Amino acid sequence: MPVTSVDRDDPPRAEVSLLGHFSLRLPHGHAYLAPTTQKVLVLLAIHAQGLARSSAAALLWPHMPDKRSAASLRSALWRLSRAGGPCQMVVCDSERLLLDRNVRVDLHAAHRIVRDLTTDRLTGRSPTVPPCLCQDLLPDWTESWLLMVREHFRQTRLHALETCSRRLRAAGRMSAAMEFAMAALEADPLRESAHRCVSEIHLAEGNIADALRFYDTYRRQLRSELGLMPTSDYRNLLAPFLRRPLEPGDGT
Repeated sequence: MPVTSVDRDDPPRAEVSLLGHFSLRLPHGHAYLAPTTQKVLVLLAIHAQGLARSSAAALLWPHMPDKRSAASLRSALWRLSRAGGPCQMVVCDSERLLLDRNVRVDLHAAHRIVRDLTTDRLTGRSPTVPPCLCQDLLPDWTESWLLMVREHFRQTRLHALETCSRRLRAAGRMSAAMEFAMAALEADPLRESAHRCVSEIHLAEGNIADALRFYDTYRRQLRSELGLMPTSDYRNLLAPFLRRPLEPGDGT
C-alpha cells in the first residue's frame, strides 16, 4: 500500500527551517530535537517525494549493518513522533517514509520563490531580495547526502539573483538591480557573473569610473586568492572606456 500524506485542509502544523540553521517550530513553540532525529527530519525534508526506509537508513547510518541501521531509524522515528506530540510530521508504512504535507519547509518555499522570480514579469513596484535567497542550506552540516542538495540550491539562488538583476537593469530599475547583484556577490565574492552584473549596472548609469574601479578590485582579488584573471568577456566589457584594451596583466 503506497504512502499518502494526511488528506486534510488543516493549516501547517510544523515549520522546519533548513536555511542558515536547523529549527523546528510547532504550534506551541520551538522544539528541540536530538542531532540524530534532526537528521531524519532533514533527510525527509530534502526528499519531498519520500524515501524507502532502507534507503533512508543506509544514508543516515552508512557504516552500520542493515538490521542495526533499520533499528536506529525506527528509534529516531519514534522520538520524532514524541517530539511532535499531536503534530504528525512523518507519514510512513513498512516500506516508505514521507514528510507530512502539512509540514512547511523553508527550502521548498525558497524554490517556489525562485521559480516566481525567474518566470514572472517584473512589473509594478521593484521587488526586494527575499531573505531566503541570502542563506545557504545548513552550511555547518557535513553529511555527504546533503552536499549536492546544498550546492544545487546555492547555484539555483545565485542564478535567480543574477537573472533578476539583469531583468531589472533592462527595465531601468537600477537600485533594485544593484540590490540583487550585490546579494549574489555576498553569497560568492569571487563569482564573475555577479561582478559583471554590478559593472553593467554602473555602465548603464554612466558611472564609468565606478565600473572600472569595481573591475580592478575584483581583478586584484581574483589574482591574489586564486592566481586567475577575469575572462576576456569581462575585460572586453570595459575595454571601450579605456585608451587601450584591458590586457590580462594590466595593473600588475
